[in-house]
Amino acid sequence: MSGTFVGMPAFPEAAREAVGNETLRGNLRHATHTIRAKRAKAVSEVSDWAELREAGKRIKDHTLRHLDRYLEQLEESVTAAGGIVHWAADAAEANEIVTQLVKMTGESEVVKVKSMATQEIGLNEALEAAGIHAYETDLAELIVQLGKDRPSHILVPAIHRNRGEIRDIFRSEMSEWGRPAPEGLTDTPAELAEAARLHLREKFLRAKVGISGANFMVAETGTLVVVESEGNGRMCLTLPETLISVVGIEKIVPTWRDLEVFLQTLPRSSTAERMNPYTSTWTGTTDEDGPSTFHLVLLDNGRTDTLADDVGRQALRCIRCSACLNVCPVYERAGGHAYGSVYPGPIGAILSPQLRGTGSEIDASLPYASSLCGACYEVCPVAIDIPEVLVHLRERVVQGGEVTREGNKVVLRPAKGHAAERAAMRAARWAFTHPGALRTGQRAASRTRRFHPRTLPGPGRAWSGTRELPPVPAEPFRDWWQRTRGGKDGAE
Repeated sequence: MSGTFVGMPAFPEAAREAVGNETLRGNLRHATHTIRAKRAKAVSEVSDWAELREAGKRIKDHTLRHLDRYLEQLEESVTAAGGIVHWAADAAEANEIVTQLVKMTGESEVVKVKSMATQEIGLNEALEAAGIHAYETDLAELIVQLGKDRPSHILVPAIHRNRGEIRDIFRSEMSEWGRPAPEGLTDTPAELAEAARLHLREKFLRAKVGISGANFMVAETGTLVVVESEGNGRMCLTLPETLISVVGIEKIVPTWRDLEVFLQTLPRSSTAERMNPYTSTWTGTTDEDGPSTFHLVLLDNGRTDTLADDVGRQALRCIRCSACLNVCPVYERAGGHAYGSVYPGPIGAILSPQLRGTGSEIDASLPYASSLCGACYEVCPVAIDIPEVLVHLRERVVQGGEVTREGNKVVLRPAKGHAAERAAMRAARWAFTHPGALRTGQRAASRTRRFHPRTLPGPGRAWSGTRELPPVPAEPFRDWWQRTRGGKDGAE
């Protein structure tokens, strides 16, 4: 299986295949129910959780409104601390920058901290094309890489694998990437973890170049922050001579005081821990410890266009906790691969179409990959109203999908597709603005309800194929009101 999402079908098609995989559904159900139960317990311990959530939202919104100023401050702070800042407008530019930086060191292999941004831009594939081997060191990412698989969860990329599958992957693939799996390896967690530890240890000690992302960047000091639970990230951040960090421009916070809020909400929302076991921070370089060369690649890749959307920009608040995935009934049944992006689940359904546009089949389908139940909004630690953005993006898809710039203006370009849906909406608008016609139509529907089909014909078949049509009542609401209330308008 390819390690990228290029050429993925639309969500309904991919989800249909995933739902038929009973092993996958069992793995997802067990994992998501376990994680969300632990998260609920961890959050209940905090008496001011609602206040922390609101504070995180306000900090993020303030930062996004003044993103240009804080990015300039960050660049000045990183440079003053001995780091080198690079700006990448898109994935291709970011990949080229990182590839050239690695080549300048003369090395042909790198170790990587778990990073959504590098997955987003396809960095591993770009490095491989340049003859550079990138080794994932996060345990779940290691499983995905060894299995020539794709990540299916933000926090636990191998959530779709059970212990038996992981054991088989280690046995068959580890020898091709380095130290082989121990003889007689079983599927007990302790043995699997030890096999991964032995396999990775030689890479940590040998690597001269490390690549990371960052959970946060502090503008006032130029400090980067990575939170993790294994310690493998810290090995990558401290042992290599050169460290290259690729970070989305939205990951910035103004001050250390602001960081305090997220270091309380992120662990509880993601791993259900009061504090991450490993919280690593670094500011530039020093002569005494850590990498002697530090490069920061600031990645746009659609974020500026997302920022221009008054409704959609709230997706940039995301701190990648994955809480929304663990409560989503759609994700639990379809899994992450069906979303065709490194950002699966509810947040992926609003983030990917904005970063990539809605021109492709998969991206145009993602805003519909939801029941709009609102569970994702309830657990989001920065109060992203995902259902609101989903509906907003559905409107964009119907109208044409693409937000573009014309000079200083941001405009929505209408598309040629979705003619039937637009026609239906126009008809509904006409009916609702002509009460007499609406009343006649309602009465006709009630009197002919015995002849109504159980499924819709034509394009409507896709909707009624997975749900029952609601029964038409025996009489319209208007007639019922007049009959029971004597024509009164209900005002007392």
